[in-house]
Amino acid sequence: MRQVFKLTVVVLLYCFTSPAMSEDALETILFGSCIKQDRPMPLLRQMANEKADAVIFLGDNIYADTSDMEVMRNKYARLRNDPDFQSLLMASPIYATWDDHDYGINDGGADYPQRKLAQKEYLDFWQVSVDSLRRKQAGVYDAVILGPVGKRVQIILLDTRYFRSPLKKSEERRVGGPYIPDHDPQKTMLGEAQWKWLKKQLQQPAEIRILASSIQLLASDAGQETWSNLPRERKRLLSLIQSTNANGLFIISGDRHWSEYSKVEKDLEYPIYDFTSSSFNQIHPRGTPTENRFRANSKTYHKENYGLINIDWNKSDPVIQIEIRDSSGELQIEQALKLSELQSN
Repeated sequence: MRQVFKLTVVVLLYCFTSPAMSEDALETILFGSCIKQDRPMPLLRQMANEKADAVIFLGDNIYADTSDMEVMRNKYARLRNDPDFQSLLMASPIYATWDDHDYGINDGGADYPQRKLAQKEYLDFWQVSVDSLRRKQAGVYDAVILGPVGKRVQIILLDTRYFRSPLKKSEERRVGGPYIPDHDPQKTMLGEAQWKWLKKQLQQPAEIRILASSIQLLASDAGQETWSNLPRERKRLLSLIQSTNANGLFIISGDRHWSEYSKVEKDLEYPIYDFTSSSFNQIHPRGTPTENRFRANSKTYHKENYGLINIDWNKSDPVIQIEIRDSSGELQIEQALKLSELQSN
């Protein structure tokens, strides 16, 4: 397992733009989402204690909710100066994408007028290199490949905000929110430039692929923001995974302020899983999840939590253990996957 001793090392590791390689195989990867920058975040110190090879932030890394970039910058500064966040920075390299609140507006998409400026604030906070492609492109999507041949892990960070078309609302609000599926073929989640880029990434050689989406991809329509609100885009992504023969893939997501995992296998070459971890330091006020007919485990978890991925490369058929852990590091939800189960026939 790599040891990261300086923040500068963290930055260098994070700033590689696809595809990058490292010599060491990843064994432990953490993930999660949703930090209120003004609240205590001791869970991040617990995560630092894991000494993970990588940490993935899935968005809502601050709650900016503003069009004023100075306000956004100050909120980023509060997160940066938090000692628990600092402890995690020093412990492990971090790879991040954004969601609506650090993007700048609740449930925001391509119609947010400050998206270009918000992208600069995001890249500056994460100290992304000045020569990174993320400084030149629209949107914060990125990918990296870590590990030697035979043990390569690809991390794909999607941007589900910058290009996303407006969502369709129902006059009758459901428990989870006002949104309903919209089959308009002109609407997009990722935008054509990101779709083209994603196809190329899925064709890169890797044994394990972690597809990071800030919002749930597999969960069924229940009113809240999910890919199911744009069902043509959801289908397009699942079809792209198949057409590119992208083996070894599973999804991680955040946003919900609870944790669960979903599974879809009908009409697919292998089962696709979506593991949701949320929130780092907020408890869902309702305490009950919305409907999700693709939920693969009846248990959900609604207090502070993070996700842990442990890869046992020593097995003849490598085992990927995905867990949801609470603020004390105790196991709450788990699922083990054999790498052979994530392969096309």
